[in-house]
Amino acid sequence: MTTKKPTLAGELLAEFLGTFVLILFGVGVVAMVVLFDKGVPGEVVKGGYTNITLGWGLAVLFGICVAGRVSGGHLNPAVTVSLAVFRGFPIAKVIPYSLAQIAGAFVAAALVYAAYLPAFHKFDPDLAKTATIFSTAPAFPDAWLHGLLDQVVGTALLMGLVLAIVEPKNPFVPAYLQAPCIALIVVAVGISWGGLHGYAINPARDLGPRLFTLVAGFKDTGFDNGVYLVPIVGPLVGGLVGAAVYDGLIRPHIPAASETT
Repeated sequence: MTTKKPTLAGELLAEFLGTFVLILFGVGVVAMVVLFDKGVPGEVVKGGYTNITLGWGLAVLFGICVAGRVSGGHLNPAVTVSLAVFRGFPIAKVIPYSLAQIAGAFVAAALVYAAYLPAFHKFDPDLAKTATIFSTAPAFPDAWLHGLLDQVVGTALLMGLVLAIVEPKNPFVPAYLQAPCIALIVVAVGISWGGLHGYAINPARDLGPRLFTLVAGFKDTGFDNGVYLVPIVGPLVGGLVGAAVYDGLIRPHIPAASETT
């Protein structure tokens, strides 16, 4: 029995839908916490930041479940670029993958907004203070360099640990646990590094929804002051740093599976 190799179109569709699912859950949980903890009639959501970190972790898990078997489930241009540099992922696919991820994030953000439109009308009718439901922003606007460092560190942790989890040379994490472990990385990064700049650690996760807020007429979208560059540049650099550290300092010392038996 031969295994059918996915076409590029199939891979791009998988990345689009996987990122779509990622953002539906991720931005959805932020909308729940922000809109429904602020007096909007209906069921009040408690848990705040804990809900957000757990929601994003589950979002990553389910996004990988959707796309992983077709495209590898990158869902993140920083992952795609790092795999192209360090794991032989085809360079020609980097831009198409990234565009599919950004498009999936944009469409998902639009759906979240459409679903929660009555809550937005109640809580923020002028769309003046809820752009951060969709994209990240600095906790300290004058400390953008620290936010950039935050994104580099968070994404380096993500990428280095992803490579450790999926290591084929001598697997440590069973295949069926790899996706949940990657999801837990995102939870851990959110818990430990989320306060300074919202732990985008993914240019598509931030840029797609941010572009939607611009189109939809939200105010303070971050395009006028350069804030949008932090969750693009930081994760791209951080992914490469994390992969370089893992490949340079850890991977050379891992024995082949045959050497441990």
